[in-house]
Amino acid sequence: MWETLTKSKARNIFYGGSLVFLLIFVGLTAHSHIFILNTSTDRKGLTDGVVRGKQVWEKHACINCHTIIGEGAYFAPELGNVWVRYGGRDDPESAREALKTWMLSQPSGIEGRRQMPRFEFTDQELNDLIDFLEWTSRINTQGWPPNEAG
Repeated sequence: MWETLTKSKARNIFYGGSLVFLLIFVGLTAHSHIFILNTSTDRKGLTDGVVRGKQVWEKHACINCHTIIGEGAYFAPELGNVWVRYGGRDDPESAREALKTWMLSQPSGIEGRRQMPRFEFTDQELNDLIDFLEWTSRINTQGWPPNEAG
C-alpha cells in the first residue's frame, strides 16, 4: 500500500516542488509589476515638473519628517493626500496658491509646536514640488494609508 521513499523520489519531489514555487513566485512578481505600472500609477501625468518636484522632495529629505502614501517618518503630516485636503480636485489654482503660501510661511513661530524649517525654495522648486504632490494624489493607493482623506 505505501511505497518507500527512495533518495531519487525525494530528490524529484524537492526539485519539482521548488520549480513549481519558483514559477508561482515569478508569476506573482510579474503580475504585481504589471498592476503597478498599468493600474496604480498615473504615467500620463508624469511630467518634467513632477520629476523635478520628486528631486526637490529628495534633495530636502522631506521623507525624514513627512509620510507620502504611508511611507516615511511620522513626525509631520501625510502628504500623499495634501492636494485633496487643500481642495485641489475642485479648485486647482486656489489649492496651488494655498500650498505655496503655507510652505513660504514656515516656520510658523508658534511656541511648543513642531516647526517645518524654512527651505528658501525658488518659485520653480515650489511649483515643481506642488506638481509632485498633485501627481501623488492621483495614485491609486487602494485605500492606503487607511486614514487618508478623500
